[in-house]
Amino acid sequence: MTAEQKLHNPTAGIVFVLIGILAISINDMLIKFLSGGYPLHQMVFTRSLIGIGFSFALVQMEGGWRILKTDQPGLHLLRGLLIVIANLTFFTALAVMPLAEATAVFFVAPLMITLLSIPLLGEKVGPMRIGAVLVGFLGVVIMTRPWEAGGEREVGLLMYALPVLAAFTYALNNVLTRFLGAKSKASAMAVYIQACFIVVSLLFWSVAGDGRFANEFENESLIFLLRAWVWPEGSDRWLFIGLGFNSAIIGYCLGQAYRMADAATVAPFEYVGLPMAIFWGWVIWGELPNLPVAIGIALILGSGLFVFLRERQKKRHVITEKRVHRRY
Repeated sequence: MTAEQKLHNPTAGIVFVLIGILAISINDMLIKFLSGGYPLHQMVFTRSLIGIGFSFALVQMEGGWRILKTDQPGLHLLRGLLIVIANLTFFTALAVMPLAEATAVFFVAPLMITLLSIPLLGEKVGPMRIGAVLVGFLGVVIMTRPWEAGGEREVGLLMYALPVLAAFTYALNNVLTRFLGAKSKASAMAVYIQACFIVVSLLFWSVAGDGRFANEFENESLIFLLRAWVWPEGSDRWLFIGLGFNSAIIGYCLGQAYRMADAATVAPFEYVGLPMAIFWGWVIWGELPNLPVAIGIALILGSGLFVFLRERQKKRHVITEKRVHRRY
């Protein structure tokens, strides 16, 4: 059995992505919960500083410091910057959007991964799955309701562009993860990403850490991004530690998932995050999706499940054909 065959383990990839998505849902809930009192770049710095410590421990378990060496530093840097953009744009949207709604718009990412896996990874995606992807994008249009005037909207149309941008950069990141994962361990890739978060958040702190720009804006998202750093007090300290622990879990588990399975196989399982986001929004903020959002969620979820089921059916067909061929 070759190293590539050992790496390919769809069942393990699915388990890892489910654990990662659970950690992401808790992470998103905590960041939205803390967004009224702390700046985004402070939370990103703190969680990444804690998370990189956990990631270093995983590096030791997977082979030691030597696995941090890479002959593709440029692609790893690009991957890190993509996930930084994805996180910053999504978290900025959370300051003004309901958690379930922002998460649902973001969940065009698995659909984008399915499309991007065609030119970037050479994976075959048939017309039925392409049609399912288009249905998912229709769900996004229904949710964002671009035909409504500004006065009729609770959230400005421009705010919906943030989770869409987050979805696109996240999709590119995961496609790169699949490509780079053939040579790099998941713990090493998690360290690279945590390092990118730390550097970017420190740059934000050096420019806006004193809050000098926050008073110039009325938009809650920009204030969240540019607010002055505040030392966490009381139970908030434990929430920041929780963010760091979650960050390590997310980086490792998603890295493993996209190393061990095809992007088109793993991506649909990320939709588990949708009901989780609805749950947190209802329990903590008393938010429930309205009718257009519910219809959009149903279309996105349905298209994702169809893509997954179609993928499973296609793989079974290919395996059967190979077995028949070997008999002759």
